[in-house]
Amino acid sequence: MGAFFSEIDDEAIKKEKDKARILRKSQWWKRRKSTGVCHYCGEKFKPDELTMDHLIPISRGGKNNKGNVVPACKPCNNKKKYLLPIEWESELASRDEENKR
Repeated sequence: MGAFFSEIDDEAIKKEKDKARILRKSQWWKRRKSTGVCHYCGEKFKPDELTMDHLIPISRGGKNNKGNVVPACKPCNNKKKYLLPIEWESELASRDEENKR
C-alpha cells in the first residue's frame, strides 16, 4: 500500500461502517447536518442532500467519532474519496493552479 495507507482488515471496516449507520441516526448528526453547509465547499444545501464524510477515511484507519465526520455535499464527497485532509488540500491547490492557466 501507499505511504499514507494503513493496513485495515475487512472486519474492522465492517465494524466502523456499522458504527456510521448508528451515528447517522443520532441527534448530534441530525443537528450537524441541519446547518445545510458542506464542510469542504461551504455551499448551502438542503440537509438531506448532505452526506457523512470521514476526514480520515475508514479505509485508512479513520474512526466514526464526532471529531472525524463532517457533512459534505455529494460532489465534494465523491471528489475527496479516500484522501486525507492534507492530500485533499493539495489536490484542491493543484486544481486551482490548473484553472489559473
